[in-house]
Amino acid sequence: MRPEIAVLDIQGQYRVYTEFYRAEAAEKTIILINGSLATTASFAQTVRNLHPQFNVVLYDQPYAGKSKPHNRQERLITKETEAHILLELIEHFRADHVMSFSWGGACTLLALAHQPRLVKKAVVSSFSPIINEAMRDYLERGCQYLAACDRYQVGNLVNDTIGKHLPSLFKRFNYRHVSSLDSHEYAQMHFHINQVLQHDLERALKAAVNIDIPVLFINGDRDEYTTAEDARHFSQHVGKSHFSVIRDAGHFLDMEHKAACEETRDVVLGFLKPTVRETRQRFNFVPGQHALAI
Repeated sequence: MRPEIAVLDIQGQYRVYTEFYRAEAAEKTIILINGSLATTASFAQTVRNLHPQFNVVLYDQPYAGKSKPHNRQERLITKETEAHILLELIEHFRADHVMSFSWGGACTLLALAHQPRLVKKAVVSSFSPIINEAMRDYLERGCQYLAACDRYQVGNLVNDTIGKHLPSLFKRFNYRHVSSLDSHEYAQMHFHINQVLQHDLERALKAAVNIDIPVLFINGDRDEYTTAEDARHFSQHVGKSHFSVIRDAGHFLDMEHKAACEETRDVVLGFLKPTVRETRQRFNFVPGQHALAI
């Protein structure tokens, strides 16, 4: 399953690396939005879950992954800018659906508030409208380590908190990934955390009242950072909210174990393609890519 690769020009300001997994029989296209500091590799398992039922699009933010060499990194990028990049990608790929993970949910909600004409449904996973005590502690410590460019502490923080339920192989990939990031990526994440701690999330929630399509919010029942209970508060902001809880899963959902992966796949496909009964087939859970999404 080889993607079609392209680096797209976004309004003459950014170059964005994209992967397009085409499925000849698929009628719909879905774009996947990473969490902060993650790359296209983070969605390896999710692509397996969605393809070939959908054409699947992955991309790296201008400051991350394979987009980095094509951008000068002269300024930090806001969530609003990330939302406009997503809107451009929706138009370019004629996307019918979007699906975000973790802090990718913020720019996704901002983009959906613009009511993109092509998007019919959205999935927002491992995200919450509330910064609870556990998440605040995680963000504040992360802010401290990122400011000091302490790669050892940042890597351990991810694995000891939101990544605590990941298999050991994923944790090794996570640590290797986060400890090898460029200093501008640390600066970018530090900027985003400060935005969140200074109530930037409230702007996304205020805009979310304009969202006019069904949105499914998925959370793991073992995730203490973006809890399923807290996620239900999205019903106060998004009119057509739907909710699902993945059993015995933490923050990383389909990456943690086979049962959670299968349940996440079935929930997403059931929401996006409710009239289609998926044929049972041998399931292949492959823990072979890093899972980072802060």
